[in-house]
Amino acid sequence: MQGLMQDWPLLVHTILDHASTYHGDREVVSRTVEGPIHRYTYRDMERRSRAMADAAARELGLGRGDVIATMAWNGYRHVEIWYGLMGLGAVVHTLNPRLFPDQICYIVNHAEDRWIFVDLTFVPLLEEMQDKLATVKGFVVMTDRAHMPETSLRNAVCYEELIAGGDEGFAWPRLDENDACGMCYTSGTTGNPKGVVYSHRSNVLHAMAANAADALALRSLDAVMPVVPMFHANAWSLIFSAPMAGAKLVLPGARMDGEAIYELLDTEGVTLTAAVPTIWLMLLQHLEANTDLRLPDLERVVIGGSACPESMMKAFEEIYDTRVIHAWGMTEMSPLGSLGTRKGGLEELDREAWWQLQLKQGRPPYTVEMCIKDDEGGALPRDGATFGHLMVRGPCVARSYYKGEGGEILDREGYFDTGDVATLDEHGYMQVTDRAKDVIKSGGEWISSIELENIAVGHADVAEAAVIGLPHPKWDERPLLVIVPRPGAAPSREDILAFLEGQVARWWLPEDVVVVEDIPHTATGKISKIALRERFRDYRFPTVDAAG
Repeated sequence: MQGLMQDWPLLVHTILDHASTYHGDREVVSRTVEGPIHRYTYRDMERRSRAMADAAARELGLGRGDVIATMAWNGYRHVEIWYGLMGLGAVVHTLNPRLFPDQICYIVNHAEDRWIFVDLTFVPLLEEMQDKLATVKGFVVMTDRAHMPETSLRNAVCYEELIAGGDEGFAWPRLDENDACGMCYTSGTTGNPKGVVYSHRSNVLHAMAANAADALALRSLDAVMPVVPMFHANAWSLIFSAPMAGAKLVLPGARMDGEAIYELLDTEGVTLTAAVPTIWLMLLQHLEANTDLRLPDLERVVIGGSACPESMMKAFEEIYDTRVIHAWGMTEMSPLGSLGTRKGGLEELDREAWWQLQLKQGRPPYTVEMCIKDDEGGALPRDGATFGHLMVRGPCVARSYYKGEGGEILDREGYFDTGDVATLDEHGYMQVTDRAKDVIKSGGEWISSIELENIAVGHADVAEAAVIGLPHPKWDERPLLVIVPRPGAAPSREDILAFLEGQVARWWLPEDVVVVEDIPHTATGKISKIALRERFRDYRFPTVDAAG
């Protein structure tokens, strides 16, 4: 016997339809590339998204299965493109402008993008590379006629003129919920970037999981600001989950400095926001420099992309009374995989015991199955101490890459290897101890670079820290700690090592500490261990020289 429920496909545009119908007056606020703050409502967004779909079909020749790209900041036009073109049946491919030009060219050609929708910021970048983009027919510049630049982009179209010719009553075509609707490429730390293809079903299910009470717990009363860009794995679902809940949506545009972020948090009454630690470092530095500023409306800040330092978490919670949700995920997971919220049965934990759990990357929501395995694929215990390869599966996890790149990516049980090394404890909380390729192997034992980094950042004079393993004649590898000091500070090697003493095992202590002006980051805002290892490839530990 089968159930007798309606066949109602899980399609992305139904999220915006719902927001428009039941939360139509809720604001969408954007800091535009042109400068001014733009305001309208979900009802306005739905009308314009339908007009975008109609115009794209008639004027650009786009339809079901066509891949288009966007190179844009978080703004209302970018969101309209997502909903409008996904609703049309096209596949929206977000381009990360922070990648190297050769990588962008490879990605566009591999995805076979037909049109590129581009913010004003990136017009010069695409002008330089357009001759290498074999499949791209033309470019839609995301602005109005008054700001339309003189450009050499072929078949350049003004966004506002395009959308003006569209039908705001355009009827969405009936699609299959398993149809592709979005595409995002991995950062390509090994080999070429690989395409992850999201379906309507996976995006809707992921947004529902993100909105669960034990996850982000978004409500129509919230004001949500995704600082994490839309080209970073769907802005961590917030472009879908905020409208699904009917929450006010605040989009920060191109300005990511501490002052600009604070301004929107303050003036728009933001209650939840999300970004990588480097963004929050800039915000906290701005707040420290302006001690009269507070965050009275901000209830929760989601921190992911890389491990959240304890000092950052304490600053938000103890100084600004803002709860930190430590999160973890991947492009291949849509992307949320775990969130550090308190679990039932742990209410009586004292502050210090809960703090130790909160510093972990959290526990998976429903739709994510998680385990750790050894090198042979055997399951490892969930004891919080044993660490192994972090494996995941679920309806929002990739089963293969676009065009079969990378071959078979699932094991015999259907699990995807995340490339992280982690522990799982008896409560289900996961802690990433390293990327598999970054873990430091010293004397046959593993040292977690992430844990050393998090402790080092707790030093009052340290703004940022990174740890890499470098060759050692006796121990195979030893950790090198690289730090960026806070403005005006001059920490010494001895200061830092003394601070670490007693917080980690003695054999974990860095072999040396180097002070630098900056630490390289990837296009997604994470510390680039590859670039750091290249910078220090000729470095020799002083203890080795002394012994020689």
